Amino acid sequence: MARRGGGGSPLPAPERAALAVVLADPIFEVIPLRNLEDEAANLPPGSLVSVTASPAKGLGATLAWAARLAAAGHRAVPHLSARMVRDRGELAELLAQAREAGLTRAFVVGGDADDPGEYLDGLSLLRAMAELGHPFTVLGVPAYPQGHATIPGPALLAALDAKAPFVRHATTQLDFDAGAVAAWVRARRAAGLALDVVVGVPGVADPKRLMGIAARIGVTDTKRFLTKNLRFAAGLARSGGLYRPTGFVEALAPLLVERGSGVTGLHLYTFNGVGSTDAWRREELERLAGTPA
Repeated sequence: MARRGGGGSPLPAPERAALAVVLADPIFEVIPLRNLEDEAANLPPGSLVSVTASPAKGLGATLAWAARLAAAGHRAVPHLSARMVRDRGELAELLAQAREAGLTRAFVVGGDADDPGEYLDGLSLLRAMAELGHPFTVLGVPAYPQGHATIPGPALLAALDAKAPFVRHATTQLDFDAGAVAAWVRARRAAGLALDVVVGVPGVADPKRLMGIAARIGVTDTKRFLTKNLRFAAGLARSGGLYRPTGFVEALAPLLVERGSGVTGLHLYTFNGVGSTDAWRREELERLAGTPA
């Protein structure tokens, strides 16, 4: 039976239906590592797949994987990390590479490169992309309902407002508190933000997988990985070591049907555990379908 926030109470029929819609076609986020070869086989046909960028791998690896996934019939969404782009010339080359691969979606982030190039943040990259012309009909940017480790809250909100004319949606970063996400969405709507919101959902994961991925990304990135995902690690500890996002997504259900919320989808952070995360997704869909009205 579907549960109100995982607590045992049935979800009302409209909320079950809305949750089923966003679970039917979420965005699966993957990392361009060696095990992606195997995990990509677990993606449902025609999936929306977001491919991250890492300084240790470079944007070339991100775009190469996005091209492979697109050729396999998926709707690939490469991350374009501003601080990893050397200059306008390299940006033009990357956009040409995306155009040649037939990519029509992208996700623009500031990024973590220690030795940044010409673009220091996502906004500067978006402006340069608009000037050069790009092949993307759908662009997204990140949002931070519970703040950022190094950027003050007011600066985050100002940047999001400035990016809004260039993009279609904002995706909330990894979180475990559905109430905080809902409060953030309502506050942004009250402030006039009109962008669609895609809610980031932690996928099924265990500490060994997370630490293994962090180690393969690289020593510098490992520190950032652990810093950024401190809440995720804490959530794993509280859940006994294996996290499943059932309670989180069901607690989001009222927001999905709330008039004016503008929440249009879910972004599943798989940490390259595509198979286990998709198995959970399918189980949740079956549970929602089987709950009496």
